[in-house]
Amino acid sequence: MTVRAIIASAGLLALAGCGAAAGTTPAGRSPGDASRVPYSLYTHCGIGYARINGHWYKASRPLSDGSGNPPSGWDNPYQQGTIQVISRVAARFRDTAGHRVRFVLQPGVTRPPRICS
Repeated sequence: MTVRAIIASAGLLALAGCGAAAGTTPAGRSPGDASRVPYSLYTHCGIGYARINGHWYKASRPLSDGSGNPPSGWDNPYQQGTIQVISRVAARFRDTAGHRVRFVLQPGVTRPPRICS
């Protein structure tokens, strides 16, 4: 995915009323691909969900500041890092700040699971 496509996707998410956490992975990556790839994790509403290869994943332990924002130390609205699909149903986000979040596949979910204001 090109930088322009990523920026355009980010703009559409912002226009959609702060849809649930979303990110992008390069085209051509399959859910079984175990390599870590650059990923922009949507954090504006807290860390709750990630969109990976067209599928929604939920954080094993959602993170927030208690008011629907990312916790202290996280960028807002996106945290840059890598995503790694570690099994058919799980993925792991990592960044250079030391954040680690495990996500679990949400079968059948086709829309952002949560909207924040």
